[in-house]
Amino acid sequence: MSQDGFPVGMELDVAYPDFRVSLTLLSLTQLRFEIKAGPFARAEVVDIHVVPLGNSLFAVSWQEQSGATVTNVQDYDRGLVHSHATLPGGPFLRMTGTITVTRPAVATNDDRPQRNKALVLDAMTSLFQRRDASAVARLYAADYIQHNPDIPQGRDALQSLVETLSPDVHYEPGMMIAEGDRVAIHGRIRGWGDAPQVVVDIFRIEDGRLAEHWDVLQDEVPATTIGGVSMFDPAEAAPRA
Repeated sequence: MSQDGFPVGMELDVAYPDFRVSLTLLSLTQLRFEIKAGPFARAEVVDIHVVPLGNSLFAVSWQEQSGATVTNVQDYDRGLVHSHATLPGGPFLRMTGTITVTRPAVATNDDRPQRNKALVLDAMTSLFQRRDASAVARLYAADYIQHNPDIPQGRDALQSLVETLSPDVHYEPGMMIAEGDRVAIHGRIRGWGDAPQVVVDIFRIEDGRLAEHWDVLQDEVPATTIGGVSMFDPAEAAPRA
């Protein structure tokens, strides 16, 4: 991840346990903070140093006119700021605050959709092409929620299902759509039912793992449909120019 992913222009309120601070991310080198009440009340524009840590995570550090030094770990995936501050005279504070975005960034550089699509594709091919049951523990949340009425709840049930899959089961991925923490993938699976099936799987991602799943399946019919187009074409997964 480059510094280009830092959400310049964003305004956010951070609610710590004992006070609130408003931040304006002016540029890659400056931010403005304002604490409106309490013993730390003040406003200032400070020079910052931004280090991208990956996955919408940034270390942002600065020194204030008073001599106080601050390092924030800003986690935009989880909506948290972990703040570490040394105040004039030596007191050290560790605080975690929740983020409320009051104005979005000038340009959106959220790479979650691409990361989440890669996660879903890894899961679908690992489980239903390679029948790799060990991938369940790596890719799925411990409290995984399953909405398919024919599959029991939980990650252990999914792992057991994969361990007993017929060698005839094979999944072909198609187009994918992602926004925020949701991904939908269109595909075709053979060997699951008596006929090949076209399926849309929808996943919710949490903390980098698949946390919840919905699906809709329909038996595939030949390309000579009433509308004259096929239900599924593997080429639909190819990026468009």
